[in-house]
Amino acid sequence: MRILNKVQEAILAEERNVLNDLRVGLVQFGVVEADEAALAQSIRQLDDLFLLVVVGEFNAGKSAFINALLGQKILKEGVTPTTTHIQVLRYGEDQSRVVENGDIYTVTAPLEMLNEISIVDTPGTNAIIRKHEEITSQFVPRSDLVLFITSADRPFTESERTFLERIREWGKKVVVVLNKIDLFQDESELSQVETFIAENSRTLVGITPEIFPVSARLAQRAKQGEAELWDDSRFGSLEDFIQNTLDESGRLRLKFLNPLGVGKHLVEKYLETIDERLQLLGADFAMLEDVESQLAIYTEDMTRDFEFRMADLDNLLLGMEQRGQDYFDETLRLGRIFDLINKDRIQREFTEVVVADTPQQIERKVAELIDWLVDSDLRQWQAVMDHLAERRRQHRDRIVGDAVGSGFHHDRQRLIDELGRETHRVVETYDREREAETIAANAQSAVAALAAAEVSAVGLGTLIAILATTAAADVTGVLLASLMAALGLFIIPARRKQAKSEMREKIGEMREQLVQSLHAQFDQEINRSIQQINDAVAPYTRFVRAEKTKLNDARSNFDSLRQQLVNLETRVDDM
Repeated sequence: MRILNKVQEAILAEERNVLNDLRVGLVQFGVVEADEAALAQSIRQLDDLFLLVVVGEFNAGKSAFINALLGQKILKEGVTPTTTHIQVLRYGEDQSRVVENGDIYTVTAPLEMLNEISIVDTPGTNAIIRKHEEITSQFVPRSDLVLFITSADRPFTESERTFLERIREWGKKVVVVLNKIDLFQDESELSQVETFIAENSRTLVGITPEIFPVSARLAQRAKQGEAELWDDSRFGSLEDFIQNTLDESGRLRLKFLNPLGVGKHLVEKYLETIDERLQLLGADFAMLEDVESQLAIYTEDMTRDFEFRMADLDNLLLGMEQRGQDYFDETLRLGRIFDLINKDRIQREFTEVVVADTPQQIERKVAELIDWLVDSDLRQWQAVMDHLAERRRQHRDRIVGDAVGSGFHHDRQRLIDELGRETHRVVETYDREREAETIAANAQSAVAALAAAEVSAVGLGTLIAILATTAAADVTGVLLASLMAALGLFIIPARRKQAKSEMREKIGEMREQLVQSLHAQFDQEINRSIQQINDAVAPYTRFVRAEKTKLNDARSNFDSLRQQLVNLETRVDDM
């Protein structure tokens, strides 16, 4: 068992804590199962033997290379994909091959090299069975050092470059082994291929790996008795590198660094997802703010236009009030003394001259007001629906985070679709006549409350007529009762003044109540319309705001963890 010094123990403890904190943060964010498994395996790998993973295309000679490295033919070799499972080579008193699970075999052999190092043989990255590449990709994050085997007859193929990029994403140290160099005719051919691999690595993958040209076939023969082939195999340089790199301190350093590389890769991956989602939410916020702005303008415009329309109603009532003043000037005079005695006639004349067609005009104005309100409501729903449809059209091909925490995209899309369906349903099923009837009935009920009349029995115009004639009856009734009690020349001028004052008070009171009643009713209708739209948008709004807070918190946490991982890398390098 390796004994760590205090500095190494402190770094190991801190590394475990940071990686576990990262694991918790990823789970809370909505980590993909495979990523969580890769991180968990990397953490567990800190307690395992050093893991040397050999990857490459089939027929690149991976199994032959491992056999040459071990000095014995432990693994089966061939020109077809002989390795169809992960094979983990470990130390054992006897040579055996045991199935660990469906995809992994454990191969044991009594070889000194396997005392402190486990070697992993993987299926070819270009094997016919796609599952081979998948299990290889899943196993690579567990590695401490990757030996990438490429063949001299097909060096650095497209599939190899693609696979190498995926390996580097995990922050792994990679060494390239150019196998089968015995196929080259001369040194210049070898030099050209080495240059080709180095340049393509820098250009396409962004790394300059160490490259070791070898012949595993010649190395095996040399170790099996043909010693004169050893120099030609060039295997000695690679073995020296492995021995020097994988001495106790080198193995420990790589063992500490590799989980940090996995952690950094995952942090970068999820930070990129967070930024993409925040960018998408930024557009969502812009849309919601635009909807809110539209509703604010709609409210402002409706309020202003409503006041103009209510002013028309008020002017009709003011006109009736003015006719009442003129009527009393004309009626309450000595020349009509005998008409004043006939109460019914006076009240009938008052209704005909003063009230006249005011109720019918008001009813028409209210009907126009209702039509305007209904049309405005429908247009606003249509505007929201069109705006949302445009938003969905612009981003229908932009799916963010499908591979990472797919709940975000699913929930967001579901809410947008629900909002779209709701606005579409409202617009498509909007019954203009029914809405108008509902508003008219509400206005009628409000006016009926003032007139103390049954709504079902009369119309809005009749209700207003009842209000007006009731006020007139109160005024003329009081006036004529006084005239009958004290009829005289000096009474009439005083009573005329009183009648005009009472008329102004009664009609003014009726006008104020009627305007206030209708105002309150239509304010309620406008607010109801706006509230319905806000209620429809509210779930989407809550989701966007909650996700923004969640994403900002996650980004802050991952930024902090990334910095801790970088600091730990520096300390391990100096260890």
